[in-house]
Amino acid sequence: MPEKTPRRAAEQTEAAEPDKLWRAFLKPGRGQLVVGAVLCLAALLVVWTLRSQASQPDYSNLRRTDLIQLLDNLSAETRRLESEVRELTTTREGLVSGAAGAKAADDETRHRIEQMRIVAGTVPATGPGVRITIQDPQGAMSPELLLDALEELRDAGSEVIEFNDAIRVVASTWIDRDPEGRIVVDGTTLTTPIVIEAIGDPATLEAGARFRGGLVSEVEGSRVQGHVEIKQMTEISVDSVVSPRAPEFAKPN
Repeated sequence: MPEKTPRRAAEQTEAAEPDKLWRAFLKPGRGQLVVGAVLCLAALLVVWTLRSQASQPDYSNLRRTDLIQLLDNLSAETRRLESEVRELTTTREGLVSGAAGAKAADDETRHRIEQMRIVAGTVPATGPGVRITIQDPQGAMSPELLLDALEELRDAGSEVIEFNDAIRVVASTWIDRDPEGRIVVDGTTLTTPIVIEAIGDPATLEAGARFRGGLVSEVEGSRVQGHVEIKQMTEISVDSVVSPRAPEFAKPN
């Protein structure tokens, strides 16, 4: 009988251990609460750091040529903005120069109107730029890819864009497919090869199209399996124009 008492006590102790752990889990002590709060705060900091890093552009995997193109684009955009600042400063000085102010204001108004006509696509335009010829033997080009190409050219400083020497790209331009699956721009079906003429700084426009992940990469990749040819031109003539529609609701003040 005395030999069974220690064994029974050990069994009772083992049976009581899960109960103690369960009670400790349901009623944590101050130390456990502190440790839990520290771990929760550390997890939040890790998640916030990862999200911050994900939202920032990562240039670590870019090739040297890609980085050079990126720097060239930034340099060209900086030069363009500096030139615009100088022009605006000169215009402001002319407008406040007393007797010459009226004539300067009149000249500036005509200049602005001409610029707005070019942007609106109501008049022909000429200037340096690039001619991009897209060969699509598989017929795999998509409206989304062409829209991305337009955005890339706009970001690179293009002021006038035209498709196939016939379709002027303006703010209201739309790209879609017809019932037969062919790409349509502003109601006109695009025939191949697709030719895009863009007026702007030729070197910057070509760099924007050739940047990794851009137009050339997408067309010549496995998705389209096409070919892109880019020619820098000293002068491009864009003769296609659009007819602006009369406003239906807006009226001048």
